[in-house]
Amino acid sequence: MSADPEQNPSPTELAAREQEEKERKAQEVAEQAALPYKWTQTIRDVDVTAPIAAAIKGRDMDVVLTKTKIRVAIKGQPPLIEGDFPHPIIVDESSWTLETTPTPPGKEISIHLDKVNKVEWWPHVVTTAPKIDITKITPENSSLGDLDGETRAMVEKMMYDQRQKETGGMSSDEQRKMDLLKKFQAEHPEMDFSNAQIG
Repeated sequence: MSADPEQNPSPTELAAREQEEKERKAQEVAEQAALPYKWTQTIRDVDVTAPIAAAIKGRDMDVVLTKTKIRVAIKGQPPLIEGDFPHPIIVDESSWTLETTPTPPGKEISIHLDKVNKVEWWPHVVTTAPKIDITKITPENSSLGDLDGETRAMVEKMMYDQRQKETGGMSSDEQRKMDLLKKFQAEHPEMDFSNAQIG
């Protein structure tokens, strides 16, 4: 058998990998569900919410946000969240609010964290919490379809350029310039392009 097993995994290997991935994902979901808060992120910021008893007021909360740490607690109780961020935040752009929730009736603390580094996914809110697999985060492809043509093209170009940068290839602009130069060279064989600069 000359086929490289890495190149062409058998259906059994594929099924095993898929099962492993499902189990890993299920474990990740279970770990995140066990946290006393829920969190979401974009490449720019992180939003955290946690349910709070309806009788609690803002002044009953003990919330500390620094560039590298967070503490969220009801005064006199163990913290809901406490620890170090995996990456720094912009404190002046970050905030928290206490909001009333209709279902179930009660309140929720909502914390908005503005990331310093806008090109980094967070594996967790605090370093002591279970991690999510950030290699599996992809900007929602479905949401690309919701964008208007011009914005979508710009986002796709940025994603293409990022992939090219990571692999050492040419960006789409450099590629386009190269293609234009080749076309022009083909149309004008009499001209000398040996010293042509592209940039």
